[in-house]
Amino acid sequence: MRLALLGSTGSIGRNTLQVVREIDSEVEVVALAAGRNVAELARQAAEFRPRLLSVADEESLAGLRDSIAGIPGYSPRCVCGPDGNHEAAVGIDSDVLVSAAVGVAGLAATYAAVRDGRRVALANKEVLVAAGEAVMRAARESGADLLPVDSEHNAIQQCLRAGRPDEVERIILTASGGPFRSTPAEQLAHVTPASALRHPTWNMGSRITVDSATMMNKGFEVIEACHLFALPPERVEVVVHPQSIVHAMVEFVDGSMIAQLSPPDMKLPIRYALTFPAREPSPRERMDWGSVPQLDFEAPDLSKFPLLALAYEALRAGGPSGCLLNAADEVAVGAFLAGRIAYLDIHGVVERTLEWGAARPVSGIEDVMACDRDARAYASALVAKCAPPAHVGQVPA
Repeated sequence: MRLALLGSTGSIGRNTLQVVREIDSEVEVVALAAGRNVAELARQAAEFRPRLLSVADEESLAGLRDSIAGIPGYSPRCVCGPDGNHEAAVGIDSDVLVSAAVGVAGLAATYAAVRDGRRVALANKEVLVAAGEAVMRAARESGADLLPVDSEHNAIQQCLRAGRPDEVERIILTASGGPFRSTPAEQLAHVTPASALRHPTWNMGSRITVDSATMMNKGFEVIEACHLFALPPERVEVVVHPQSIVHAMVEFVDGSMIAQLSPPDMKLPIRYALTFPAREPSPRERMDWGSVPQLDFEAPDLSKFPLLALAYEALRAGGPSGCLLNAADEVAVGAFLAGRIAYLDIHGVVERTLEWGAARPVSGIEDVMACDRDARAYASALVAKCAPPAHVGQVPA
């Protein structure tokens, strides 16, 4: 298998390369694309020796070339920017593209791979949240395989192997509930970035951890699931499951329910996506069921997590709404982490941005990228009007 990886220095990227180490006799890494973490990319390049390396910009490119100059017998092609991502995605022979870049940086390149009919292991939420209609249409036309890497969607795909698509009644996504599952609603006005980043189960980047705290992350996953599995929003539900052992469930028309359970380890869905349709042996520690006293489930409290409800509204509205939702949320979460707005202001910024751009026409990827750019500008203007909370200290995003 020849593997290209967008977002190699992030959490998913590093976990992907760890999986590659475990099945190294079967995988050749042919391209690595990253942002500005040149030191980590250089370490990865020395180990895997891909033919292509890509970074965010010219400054990072110069640093990368200096960093790999001392690797004996190694002279890869080094590129940068959106063109570099595009070359990593479709400009080099590969069997699978792992799309794990953060934000919309990997959207255009991933879309190009889908249009080219490539197999794509998808870990970038923005691809389907911002441009789901266009991406899925391109996949149908090209015959590209989209294999979800998110633990919940990966779990759904596994559960769906138990029946035919026309036998599916509904899909249930689980959510940990984040750090504020038991916090009274009236106390949320005092949430700080530090407290929002204390996720009880997963170790993730700053933005996705805050999105988990607000449950916007689960809203994004609902949007992804509807696109990936061709279901209307009323047939995709969310349930809070604090142990994070059941990752998703599928209910079939006869009342049978199939669930996928595993420890909260992202290497498991990555391995499944890379080796699909086979199930390869894994060196992971097996579940110790004696250490799991119970599995709890409860309905999400939408009065505490209104961004989840807003995601459903965006999904039903279609058009530019997913793009607006994602762009505004990224701006608002960044402002919250920087101490410029309060936790509860995140919802207001996102809601008002959705209202502002609801009628905007969006058809192709170029429209999506323009919508994303304009929505970020509008959300930033809203942030500038918010009074900074005195009790919130800055936390690096």
